[in-house]
Amino acid sequence: MKFSRRTFLKTVGVASAGVTAAATMPERFLSWAEESAEAGVKLVPTFCELCFWNCGLIARVENGKVVKVEGNPLSLRGRGRLCGRGNAALGALYDPDRLKYPLINTGTRGAPVWKRASWDEALGVIAGRMEKIRKEHGPEALALFSHGTGGAFWKHLLKAYGSSNYTAPSFAQCRGPRDTGFLLTFGADVGSPEYYDFDNSRHIVLLGSHLGENAHNSQVQDVVQGLARGARLTVVDPRLSNIASKADDWLPIKPATDLALLLAWIRIVIVEELYDREYVGKYATGLEELGAAVAEYTPEWAEKETDIPAETIVRIARDLGKSAPHVCIGAGRYAVWYGDDTQRSRAIAILNALLGSWGREGGYYLPVSGGVPEYPGLPEYPHSEGVPRLDEAYPFASLQTTTSIRQASITGKPHPVKGWFVYGCNLMKTMPDREETIRALANLDLVVAIDVLPVDMIAHADVVLPECTYLERYDNLSVGKFKELEISLRQPAVEPLWESRPSWWMTRELGSRLGLQAYFPWKDGEEYLARRCEAGGVEFAELKKKGVIVRSGGASPYIVPGSEPTFDTPSGKIELFSKQLQEKGFDPVPKYTRHPQPPQGYFRLLFGRSPLHTFSRTTNNFLLADLQKENSLWINSRKGRELGLKDGDTVQLETSAGVTSPGTIRVKLTERLREDAVYLYHGFGVHAAGMTRAGNRGVGDDELIAKPTVDPIMGGTAMRTTFVKPVRRG
Repeated sequence: MKFSRRTFLKTVGVASAGVTAAATMPERFLSWAEESAEAGVKLVPTFCELCFWNCGLIARVENGKVVKVEGNPLSLRGRGRLCGRGNAALGALYDPDRLKYPLINTGTRGAPVWKRASWDEALGVIAGRMEKIRKEHGPEALALFSHGTGGAFWKHLLKAYGSSNYTAPSFAQCRGPRDTGFLLTFGADVGSPEYYDFDNSRHIVLLGSHLGENAHNSQVQDVVQGLARGARLTVVDPRLSNIASKADDWLPIKPATDLALLLAWIRIVIVEELYDREYVGKYATGLEELGAAVAEYTPEWAEKETDIPAETIVRIARDLGKSAPHVCIGAGRYAVWYGDDTQRSRAIAILNALLGSWGREGGYYLPVSGGVPEYPGLPEYPHSEGVPRLDEAYPFASLQTTTSIRQASITGKPHPVKGWFVYGCNLMKTMPDREETIRALANLDLVVAIDVLPVDMIAHADVVLPECTYLERYDNLSVGKFKELEISLRQPAVEPLWESRPSWWMTRELGSRLGLQAYFPWKDGEEYLARRCEAGGVEFAELKKKGVIVRSGGASPYIVPGSEPTFDTPSGKIELFSKQLQEKGFDPVPKYTRHPQPPQGYFRLLFGRSPLHTFSRTTNNFLLADLQKENSLWINSRKGRELGLKDGDTVQLETSAGVTSPGTIRVKLTERLREDAVYLYHGFGVHAAGMTRAGNRGVGDDELIAKPTVDPIMGGTAMRTTFVKPVRRG
């Protein structure tokens, strides 16, 4: 059966209709938190943690065990649905490889010898070393790397201790350039999840965004709705991704030339006066300077750079102008590509601004304001005076970068970092240049890993603290600012297995040992959440019952008469020409720079998410690993045959910098990829003995990236600058 775009829309549209019906059911059908009529059965609403989307789910518990999970129809992020990963919650909860007890390393980092410890002993070791670090180097010598909802408690502990050095790989190794580019243009970022109004769009453009393969539940549903209503879809990607196969136009762009295409589109929109004159005149500044700066970027020039025909570039630009303002040129999420990524993101923001799509139906909607206050009555955090910023070199780094902490750990400059807490981050796979990370770890006095699974990072820790899974704990609230305000509760469906504990408990116990009791007055996670809800006027009993409370913001999510937008920029307007950048010595308008191309015999290494996995977080999940045990190396069929390769051949990858992959990977010949690139799924190439299903399967792109180019504006690390060649093995 040929699975066409029309078949795709028809199939998914039927399912979407079911979700809409569920979401509008009378409340008497949604009382799942009450005991079921079936003996020994209860239904517990909570939210997922197998990716950052945090879709609402309902856990079915029978005789003390979770036997099934389903989507919560009240959830704005899931709308009654769970993706393949979300449906594999039981594989995370009942994974026999889970970390079960606190562990102390009596060997060396990288070659651990584990001693099972009590919680009292493990926390005592950590608190003692924290006190020593504070006494000898000051509190700012302690740093936190975190990813996931529970990281909020560790950030609270670090700030109470006196350190501001907390970070997440999601900034410098993922979305930081995108957020910075939009902040410089609009004075606001694009949200997480993003404020895309896809379901009302007339033309959607995705650049390197593998929507659907990366799940992003509600966003996929919105795209489907938009396409069903007649929206055009243009996908710019060297690979024919799943979403590209549904596009009206797939533009197989030459890697590293996306900015050339964007600048050509901007030029056409200005020269042919396709921009929204009223909108730009009222809300933007710098149009004249922008026009002069992009004058050289003609469609014919862009064709030579991108391999996309000039007539195609012009045709799509004109259709965008025709469809404006109901157009959404997506900013993507994973944005650390080539080292000039903030400027590429700026170009996306500028193009949206010219078409008048920011704050307009079918473009980017304006999110609701509001939230839930922090726990009331806590003392102020201490502040360290005169401590230099680690990210001083990157003037527009709105968050701390992982690599700056790593560098300070090696050099001691601009001030020493002597201890790391690593929460839910497999740093060996999220940060490029693994050897540099190992060098930094060797200089530390304390390394604490808090995780559910024995990932690669665990082998480099001094103390390991086993966290219980998201189905076993109260956790921080998940507050989503969409067209409506969504407040989601995580609560335990079952008691923690083995000796695992939630982060609210671990941080409270550590705080007590450090004399920080005043910052942790709650007796348990439920009281912590109840007091916050009380302070925010949220009915906690209702939240426990439903799992989700949705509040209307009252105001329109679009710019309407009488509701003028505000822009948090120096000019108070959309800045097409950025004086902020100019004052710091950067190009005020994005400028194209030609990037290096693969040497003879090499390919550019591209990567993305598997539809079945959230990187290394799920590759050990027994409900998913059996469906996809390892990744494969996509290579263009003609180029593969030239190299004498066939489907299923086993190869290693060697980089032009002389790095060889420690593992092997099977070849997948395909017509769905350009000839100058290879592609694989990220998250494989795990090297952790305790991960019995994921260990030593496939190849990780992360283990091949050395000395990445750094975005000088915000410190992001370029992750698509590695050139590889396959070498047959076996």
